[in-house]
Amino acid sequence: MMTSSHDESHRNDAPPAVSVEHLTVIRGKRTALDDVTVHIATGTITGVLGPSGCGKTTLIRSIVGTQVIAKGAVTVLGRPAGSAELRHRVGYVTQDPTVYQDLRVVDNVRYFASLYGTGAAAADEAIANVGLADHRTALCGNLSGGQRTRVSLACALVAHPEVLVLDEPTVGLDPVLRVDLWEQFRHLARRGTTLLVSSHVMDEADHCGDLLLLREGRLLAHTTPTQLREDTGCQSLEEAFLSVIRRSTAPALG
Repeated sequence: MMTSSHDESHRNDAPPAVSVEHLTVIRGKRTALDDVTVHIATGTITGVLGPSGCGKTTLIRSIVGTQVIAKGAVTVLGRPAGSAELRHRVGYVTQDPTVYQDLRVVDNVRYFASLYGTGAAAADEAIANVGLADHRTALCGNLSGGQRTRVSLACALVAHPEVLVLDEPTVGLDPVLRVDLWEQFRHLARRGTTLLVSSHVMDEADHCGDLLLLREGRLLAHTTPTQLREDTGCQSLEEAFLSVIRRSTAPALG
């Protein structure tokens, strides 16, 4: 597996926000993740990239503690993934917006604020941070898909999580909204939040500091956009990923 020196330097500076050690997950009769080991540094944006069915969502579910694992260990902020004490420290935005359609934006976010014990002021701040202040009294059922995604993000942000995990949050969104969301992610990282963002769109990799490249349940590389280009000699990140895939399958073909 390709591992960048960038990753090594993070591991030497401070304890990682997320540690995954020899993680194996079996779903049905298929190995969804095969002996994955990776360490995620605090305050970074890490892109979890690969084609549909490669194990992105399974890895994310393992990190937030909702996935049954066959073997290995996942530690988040020094605690086993899924621990009760992590519920206020880890935010999770699923692929499908997790909002109540018959409630207003502000009611949805305040509901989650009450669960986390952060209050109405935190809800108002989260709504403003995702750019929905002008829609705070709108019913979620009347919003566009992109707006509902932002409501889901606000519901996660209201707890001020130290780790924020987002499963393909930009799928189906228009280019302007995608740019807005990535700017929000960068702002959170600058404030010290650790973000993991999954995507099957390789052009989003340039928004990330670190990259995890997955293929058929295996981690092919933990690298950076710059390092990936240097290692493969490809300027296009999509071509670079394909180059990594070809290298990984060459011995088997030979």
